[in-house]
Amino acid sequence: MLAVCGVAVAGTAAAQPQQADAPAAAQDAAPLAPAVPDKDIIVTGSRTVKNGDASPTPVTVVTTENLTNLRPTSITESINTLPVFSGSRGAFSNPGASGGVSGGNGNAAQLNLRNLGGQRTLVLLDGRRVPPTSFTNIVDADVIPQLLVKRVDTVTGGVSAVYGSDAVSGVVNFITDTKFEGLKMQAQAGISQLGDDPSQEAAIAFGKKFADGKGHFEASYEFRNDSGIDSRASRSWLNRPVVTGAGTAASPYTLTTNTTISTSPFGGRINGCGTGCALAGQYFGANGVLSAFNNGTASNSAGVQSGGAGGYYDNSLKAATRQHQIYARFDYDLTDDIHAFFVGSGNFKHNTSFGSAYQLGTGETYSTGNAFLSPAYASQMTGSTFTMSSILAEAGRPRYDSDTRQLMFTAGLEGKIGSKYDWSLSYVRGDSRLTTVISNDLNQQKLSAALDAVNVNGVATCYAATQANTAAAYANCSPLNLFGPSAASAASLAYIMDTTRYVASTGQHDVNASISGSPFSTWAGEVTTALSGEWRMQSFSATSTSTPTMYANCTNLRYNCSSSTTLDNITLPSNPHVSQSVWEVAGEANVPLVKDARFFRDLSVNLAARYTKYNTVGAYWTWKIGGDWKVSHELRFRGTISRDIRAPTLNDLYATQSVVPVSNQDLLGKTPTGTLVPSVNLSNPNLTAEIGKTWTAGFVYKPDFIRGFSLAVDYYNIKISNAITTVQGFQPSTQQGCNTGGISLYCNLIQRDPTTGAVTAWYVQPINLSKITTYGVDFEANYATHIGNHAFNLRGLTAWQPHIRYIQPGVAVIDQGDVAFGSNGLTASPSWRITGTASFNVTQAFRLDAIYRWRNSMKLWGDPTVVWAPGQGTVGAFGQLGLNASFSFDAMSAGKGEFFVNVQNLFDAKPQAINAPGTSTGPGGFGGWAMTDDPVGRYFTAGVRLKF
Repeated sequence: MLAVCGVAVAGTAAAQPQQADAPAAAQDAAPLAPAVPDKDIIVTGSRTVKNGDASPTPVTVVTTENLTNLRPTSITESINTLPVFSGSRGAFSNPGASGGVSGGNGNAAQLNLRNLGGQRTLVLLDGRRVPPTSFTNIVDADVIPQLLVKRVDTVTGGVSAVYGSDAVSGVVNFITDTKFEGLKMQAQAGISQLGDDPSQEAAIAFGKKFADGKGHFEASYEFRNDSGIDSRASRSWLNRPVVTGAGTAASPYTLTTNTTISTSPFGGRINGCGTGCALAGQYFGANGVLSAFNNGTASNSAGVQSGGAGGYYDNSLKAATRQHQIYARFDYDLTDDIHAFFVGSGNFKHNTSFGSAYQLGTGETYSTGNAFLSPAYASQMTGSTFTMSSILAEAGRPRYDSDTRQLMFTAGLEGKIGSKYDWSLSYVRGDSRLTTVISNDLNQQKLSAALDAVNVNGVATCYAATQANTAAAYANCSPLNLFGPSAASAASLAYIMDTTRYVASTGQHDVNASISGSPFSTWAGEVTTALSGEWRMQSFSATSTSTPTMYANCTNLRYNCSSSTTLDNITLPSNPHVSQSVWEVAGEANVPLVKDARFFRDLSVNLAARYTKYNTVGAYWTWKIGGDWKVSHELRFRGTISRDIRAPTLNDLYATQSVVPVSNQDLLGKTPTGTLVPSVNLSNPNLTAEIGKTWTAGFVYKPDFIRGFSLAVDYYNIKISNAITTVQGFQPSTQQGCNTGGISLYCNLIQRDPTTGAVTAWYVQPINLSKITTYGVDFEANYATHIGNHAFNLRGLTAWQPHIRYIQPGVAVIDQGDVAFGSNGLTASPSWRITGTASFNVTQAFRLDAIYRWRNSMKLWGDPTVVWAPGQGTVGAFGQLGLNASFSFDAMSAGKGEFFVNVQNLFDAKPQAINAPGTSTGPGGFGGWAMTDDPVGRYFTAGVRLKF
């Protein structure tokens, strides 16, 4: 069962048989859930409330055991099945060197609450902030020591006043079992129904007391290997869907499948060869042999068709992951009242994915005297040059290898002052290094040289190698033959491809001190208070072997090279050491007002305030007011209102300029379709913090007449002003704001040639521009009973979030609620997300668990100004069932074992092949399905767990 009895499961204690290491049950829980003393639990949503059933802030709690029973993968993948998470990133993210921003791991495990962005979700480990993995302030949650995590608390409300800045949409707190004793081991392996994506996992954990119980030591090691899926073509339903058209009444957006790029076949297509040349439009269907181009069904985007002889891409479907994770904790009671601890953890993860093969522009220039061109064809061309476009296909796919090394060390003291006060002091040091190696990074200078092949004594030779002043530089130049699908030699492809390296280092120092306790009591009970202070500093630096400021040397390169040609196709910037520091002081109080009165069994208010001062963006106040009203043992109401902040990241403020070539559509039609245009990423040192205001209201109902049943319903409303939005010049809304509104803010992000009007650069920059608003309701129902002597549990979690509105001046409001795709920074989300679980103990040794996930039908795009073709622009609902069967047994004389067999996507449900506007020139590249869906299909896992 996914639920666990105890601390506020969506604010309610689920009534079900309790696990030995489960958190405390509410004092008025059903008899099936025996209570554990409240002192054993600290509610994540507060530093003062220790009974989760009295928390004014909704908190969802799941145990690691429950998660792994239903989805035996990483914890981060498992908790993303909870409906409150949407838009999280992971192994199914689109491959790339940057993941949307320069220098990030696009396949990192990034948690996203309310679909407001991972940067607005604060990740904690045992109540302490986890250092970020990158300067985007994103935490790769795979750093968490999963084998020793006993539960995960998810706070779905603004709690910046309690835990500090960045907790705008909520907090995810991983709670470890700090008292674990014994030995446990587990191993498992899995494979998809199609025989791909094999995975293996193995883990071991050990814990023991020493020094007559004064000390405790525990450690764990975990290994995970997932081979991923290198090809989207491996799934027949994923038939290269793209959206064609301009989104206007004259050319509405249309979903096109089996898409190819007619202008760029794999064998090369001649675009222009002089006046009256009959070869124009023909392509090299076979090596060295021209033939008439086989057109497919035309679309409403130039150069894009369904079927035919055009080229296409085949990116990775799922990134490969290989991970080693280590963790150790040492505890010691220095005195009866002072406790010391030291924690060290490390995560060493390797991700591999393949990006889009290289499309060589709208036509590279060749000499008619090219050594590889048949003289019979050359004689039919007028002029000395011709142009031809092609795609390098499989051999030209860039490969991204991201090595993430995350180290985290914590040292601290905890103690008591008398019987009323607890105090703590801790220091957390985080050090992360991301190394991205890009294989097959196209060296555009070498490409220019290799394409210009001349005949020297019957041997094809690079022209630059025949010139005295460049002969030495191009002595090893291997001429490139693109006149046919497989005409290029391995040597020539190896010559034009570089291996580039990017190394980014992120560090954080965090010192935290707190004291909490009960200074006095009122007629209604003890008043509990907490004071805390924190100082932290985050730093970043990066080096790159291929930067945007490295340009090609065009000496003796006759074609396809200019002063603006970057040396490599994919560049990442070096970054000097930058840092940001902040100090914070906070106070919180929980004040009981009424107790044991008519209609007021308990009434209390929770108050919190925090002062935060950054050395970069100034000082801010945050606060929270919450109330909890227990009408009776059956019914209680709760609510909060808060002011929260998120400061700009080091990436927002100081990122060095980077350039990525893109082929987005120019709505003015001045730029030829498929033209690669530099997308220039800029930082913005003038940013300020964004401000969030959240209020929640809900109730928890546990009726006596349905023993073992509980229901929790919570409404939330979030408004973020001064929101930091990454505005992209190539986005349709930005272009329209410039083209029709003449807004200089947007026009400044589009650079055009003064003569032709063609776009020469798109700019991308974070700006305090938007207002983000969203609201919704979370529902949770739990039912625990027995059928005969067999425990039976049901749980239903539902999130309704109809709108996520991004409001920018001068352009239409973009609503990403109930939407499948969004542009960078505007992630999309279904409006209804449902997860249902069931658990049944068939016998004492045999248990069945099931999980069903469903999302509603959605629009494909959130821009209300665009026009879709009739019957287009939506995607149907999607649901999938997972099933787990586990068998318990005795392991030797002192242990327990469990063997399990798990099937995810039991009925092999296939997502609908869909995509977003702007994808017409990249079939087989970006997207292809709604990110909440499962593209792998039926997946089998079997494993064993042992505990001694």
